Amino acid sequence: MNFNATLIGQTFAFVVFVWFTMKFVWPLLLKQMHDRETRIADGLAAADKGQKALEEAAVRHGELVEEGKQHAAEIISQAQRRGDEIVDESKSNAKSEGQRLIHAAEAEIEREKTQAREDLRKEVATLALAGVEQILMREINPDAHNDIITKLSSEL
Repeated sequence: MNFNATLIGQTFAFVVFVWFTMKFVWPLLLKQMHDRETRIADGLAAADKGQKALEEAAVRHGELVEEGKQHAAEIISQAQRRGDEIVDESKSNAKSEGQRLIHAAEAEIEREKTQAREDLRKEVATLALAGVEQILMREINPDAHNDIITKLSSEL
């Protein structure tokens, strides 16, 4: 065997192998590599899109939390104002009820004072009548002196 013939045969076999690979295998490999490159690019784009969505969600979350805090503060403020209104209203009602009770008590005191005066007048009139009766026992006509006694009792 000749070394040159072997080299030429190997070279021819290699050229046929390269041609076959370039004609049939290489396009399949390129297609697979292109598909994989496309999938990787799509995955990276989806990851970027997901990252942006995550950032937007974090911003929206912060806004919602802040909005919730403001809403809660507003509700607390309204409750505080309503509580103050209820306290003021209760104070006002208590003052008006106190005034009403004071006026009722004053009226009751005035009524009792008038009643006591009237009772004292009657007692004084009775005592005066008893005294006058003893003094006038000497006279026989009590009707004539009854007018004088009525006047005297009304003056007392």
